[in-house]
Amino acid sequence: MAAQISMSSHDPVKQFSVFAENRVGRLYDLTALFREHNVHIIALTVIDTTDSAVVRVIVDDPDKARELMVNNDFPYTEGDVLAVEVVDESELHGVLAALFEAEINVYYVYSFIKRPEGRGALAIKAEDSDIAAQALNKRGYRVLTQSEIAR
Repeated sequence: MAAQISMSSHDPVKQFSVFAENRVGRLYDLTALFREHNVHIIALTVIDTTDSAVVRVIVDDPDKARELMVNNDFPYTEGDVLAVEVVDESELHGVLAALFEAEINVYYVYSFIKRPEGRGALAIKAEDSDIAAQALNKRGYRVLTQSEIAR
């Protein structure tokens, strides 16, 4: 278990928050750009505001995605999120219980589109990722690394 915790802190899952103006086709443009360059979107959520949208995305190749966004005028920020493997939707309660018991505030959660072996996963932005990862590992949940979600 200690190896999982240590490894996840050295190879955290990268999330990009891409800022896109609210106009027809902008999300399509971003996804088409990734597709044309063989960058696979692993998880995605879109938060709409009046003038723009924030597209939170996890990809299998963060270095390539970063290069594409810089070279194609997609402003973004980058951060780490926890990626927690779940068998199915019934494990959501247990994941949240582990974080609640550790008194970790959860800022947001969204699900992965698809993972290898057909297993599900949740992207979690938490107050303290290290303590959250320890709490999840202690409960038997697997916290994934960036290399584990790459194709």
